[in-house]
Amino acid sequence: MRQEILLEAKIRNEIKKNKIKKMRRGGVLPAVVYKKGQETIPLSLSDKDMEKVLHTSAGGNVIINLKVLQNDKVEGKTVIIKEIQRDPIKGDILHVDFNEISLTEMLKVSIPVAARGEAAGVKEGGILEHIMWELEVECLPTQIPERIEVEVSGLKIGDSIHVKDVKFPEGVKVLNDPELTLISVKPPLVEKVAEAVPGAEITEPEVIREKKVEEEEKGSEEKKG
Repeated sequence: MRQEILLEAKIRNEIKKNKIKKMRRGGVLPAVVYKKGQETIPLSLSDKDMEKVLHTSAGGNVIINLKVLQNDKVEGKTVIIKEIQRDPIKGDILHVDFNEISLTEMLKVSIPVAARGEAAGVKEGGILEHIMWELEVECLPTQIPERIEVEVSGLKIGDSIHVKDVKFPEGVKVLNDPELTLISVKPPLVEKVAEAVPGAEITEPEVIREKKVEEEEKGSEEKKG
């Protein structure tokens, strides 16, 4: 069973941009919790705590036991990360969106795809092409795989692994087209060298040819003179 991670948060009253910037400078992240049919809940939480959550083995698909403090009362919410907004230059987290979930209801999530082993075709000079890096699956929150590992050691040059070739854990249903290619081994790149065709004329550039014609005509006139 997937381990739940504990994360503490507070109800956030500040929504003005200047106030939120001040929060971030103090190591506090703005966040929200979404739940179908209910109002969005604005939160604030520690940026360091959030980074710790993301560095767990489950990464973005971790199940979080969110402890929300409001008026000296703590309310527990089971959530997963919906979206993380980051600074495009520094990479710092700017905002986090959570989805409140039920552990007994099916969920659609994207799972990373990882290649395992070294393909036989690569040893022969081929190139491993990783085409799909994520797969969309449906399962209970407690059954979300950390990643889908694809064994590639048996792949020769020209071989491919498709979605339909992957064995998924029990209770996990893949939603992608089964015919899509995940990983393949392409032939090595061969540089094509232009070969000279026997008997082919070497064409001089137009400007040089015109210049030669002018010089020949000038020389001919001088001889006549």
